[in-house]
Amino acid sequence: MHNINLDREILKLIEEQPEISEREIAHTLSVSEELVKLRISSLHDIREKILIMGHGNNVHNNLQKVLEAENYNVVSTLDNFSALETVNAEKPDLVLLDTDMDAFEICRQLKASPRHWWVPVMMLSERDKTEDGVKAFNSGADDYITMPFNPLELKARVGMILRRCRI
Repeated sequence: MHNINLDREILKLIEEQPEISEREIAHTLSVSEELVKLRISSLHDIREKILIMGHGNNVHNNLQKVLEAENYNVVSTLDNFSALETVNAEKPDLVLLDTDMDAFEICRQLKASPRHWWVPVMMLSERDKTEDGVKAFNSGADDYITMPFNPLELKARVGMILRRCRI
């Protein structure tokens, strides 16, 4: 059995029986327990990853819940001091930046970086000010949304940005 097919069969068994042991998986698939352990250790999350950078308030918790419900891998960080390092470590498919922090400068740095210029950035603002939107786009943001956000609009905007990046 090829590794890809074996991985799919292992995942299928785990989904159907979350408490199944590696030994039981090996027995069911007629492979060694060592091979099952190796394949499980090599599996990784293939969902699109969204990095939320900000102050970690209730709005961010709601953002995380909405996006996780859409099956995105959501990671939050409160540390804007090392934004480039965080993006480098997490390798997100999309960055959501809170404009209450140094988001405009962080966005400029990301877009100027040879390693990160391609990562799309959506800025979030609690202020509904036209100048913040203009400033966001001038700093290189791919999108801008004000809070409180409509969950349907947020999902549509995130989906549109990620679809555009897959092309």
